[in-house]
Amino acid sequence: MATVDHVHVIGGGLAGSEAAWQLALAGIPVILHEMRPECMTQAHKTEGLAELVCSNSFRSDDAQSNAVGLLHEEMRRAGSLIMAAGDAHKLPAGGALAVDRDNFSAHVTNKLASHRLVEIVRGEIAALPPGDWRRVIIATGPLTSPALGQAIGALTGEQELAFFDAIAPIVHRDSIDMDVCWFQSRYDKAGPGGTGADYINCPLDKAQYEAFIDALIDGEKTEFKDWEKDTPYFEGCLPIEVMAERGRETLRHGPMKPVGLTNPHNRETKPWAIVQLRQDNALGTLWNMVGFQTKLKYGVQAETFRMIPGLEKAQFARLGGVHRNTFLNSPKMLDQTLRLKAEPRLRFAGQMTGVEGYVESAAIGLLTGRFAAAEILGQAIVPPPVTTAFGALLNHITGGHLSDDTASGSRSFQPMNVNFGLFPPIEAPKPEDGKRLRGKEKGRARKRAMSARALADIDQWLAGPAQAAAE
Repeated sequence: MATVDHVHVIGGGLAGSEAAWQLALAGIPVILHEMRPECMTQAHKTEGLAELVCSNSFRSDDAQSNAVGLLHEEMRRAGSLIMAAGDAHKLPAGGALAVDRDNFSAHVTNKLASHRLVEIVRGEIAALPPGDWRRVIIATGPLTSPALGQAIGALTGEQELAFFDAIAPIVHRDSIDMDVCWFQSRYDKAGPGGTGADYINCPLDKAQYEAFIDALIDGEKTEFKDWEKDTPYFEGCLPIEVMAERGRETLRHGPMKPVGLTNPHNRETKPWAIVQLRQDNALGTLWNMVGFQTKLKYGVQAETFRMIPGLEKAQFARLGGVHRNTFLNSPKMLDQTLRLKAEPRLRFAGQMTGVEGYVESAAIGLLTGRFAAAEILGQAIVPPPVTTAFGALLNHITGGHLSDDTASGSRSFQPMNVNFGLFPPIEAPKPEDGKRLRGKEKGRARKRAMSARALADIDQWLAGPAQAAAE
C-alpha cells in the first residue's frame, strides 16, 4: 500500500465495491472505507459489503429489449464484480435477475477482502477526506452519514445537495396523444431558452377533474419506511394527494391551474384544469409531469394518471415518489468523468450522483473506478458513447438533463433509472417483408435496434486505449 497512487473509496455499497474492484483490476491499490459495523444505519442489518437493503431484484435481465437488462450485459462485458456475484447467486425470477442477498454480499466481500491490492478499513469518515488523500471516490449512497453529508453540503453549497426526493412522474414523449394535448407556455411566455411553446398541456373538464381528485384522495399510498419517517414535506413540493386533501380546488389553483392557455383543439370551451409536462432531457424524449410528486403506490399512479386526457396510453420512464435520499445536483457540480468541479480530487459514484437502482449505482461506480485508473496511469479518459447504457446514464447526470428552472429558481434534476428515453433515438428497422411496423411492435423493434447499437458501441469502447488498464 505504500504508494502515492492508491485511491480511497468511501462507502462499501454496490457502487463503492464496484469502483474498488475496477481499480484493483487495473493494478491500482485501493483503501475501501466502510463505516459498518462500527456505525450502523437504520436500514442495514449486516457488516457485509454490497448489502441489499431493499429488494433482492436487479430487475429485467433482457439485454435485447430492456434498458436495465442492456446495462447488465454492458457491465458483464466490463468485468463487473457486482454482476458476477449476481450471476453466481441468482434465484428463479422469470425474466428478472434476483439474487440470494446474503450469499451475494458474502461473494462481493470475500472477493475484495482477498484481493492483494484492496485494504478494507472499518470506521466512519465524518468529515471531508484529508487533503493528502490525493484521489477519492465518495460512494456513500442515500444513507450517507449526517456528518459527511453536512461536510459535502458545506463544500458544494447546501442548495446543491438534496436529502430527500420529491419525484414527479416522467412520461415517454411518443406515448402522449397530441391530438388531445398541445404545446404552449402560459401566456406564451418564452422564458430563458424557450419558444413560448415549451410545455405539453393536457386539458380536463370539470367532471374529469372531480374524478381525478377522487382517485388521488382514495388511492392507496406508500408508507415511509421506519428510517424515513422524519422525511420532511416542504410546502413548495407537497405530494399532489396531500394538496388534494387540503381542498378540492387546491390543485386547480396550483400546478393544474388553467390560466394563460388556449386549447387549439377546442377554442370554444375553456378547460376546467390543465396538467402540464415539461421537457426533461435534451433529446426531448422524456417529459416531466409538473408538480406531480406523489406517494401513491406505483400501480395506482399509473392507473390514476392515465385518467388524464392525452395520457390514456402513457408509458412512464419513472413514477413519482417522496423518500429519503442524498444526491448532488450533478449536472452542475460534476464533470464528465464524475469529478467534483470545485475539488477535482474527489469523484462521486452511485446514488449520490443522481441515479436510481442497484444496477445503475454499481454502473456509475464501475465508471468512476475506470476513470480514476486511467487518470493515474496517464491514459486519456474517454467517456462511453451516449448510445450505450453506460453513456446514457452518465450523460443524464453530467449534462443530458436540462438545466434548472432559472425563471423560478427551482431545482429540476432528479434521480433516474436507466431507460431507453435516455438514449439517442433510432429508427426501427424495416421488416424484410416490407410491412409497416405499428404500435407496440414498432416500439419493440426500436428497442432491439437501440440494444444492438449499444452493444456494438460498448465493445468498441472497451477495446479502446482508455480501457487498456483494465485488460
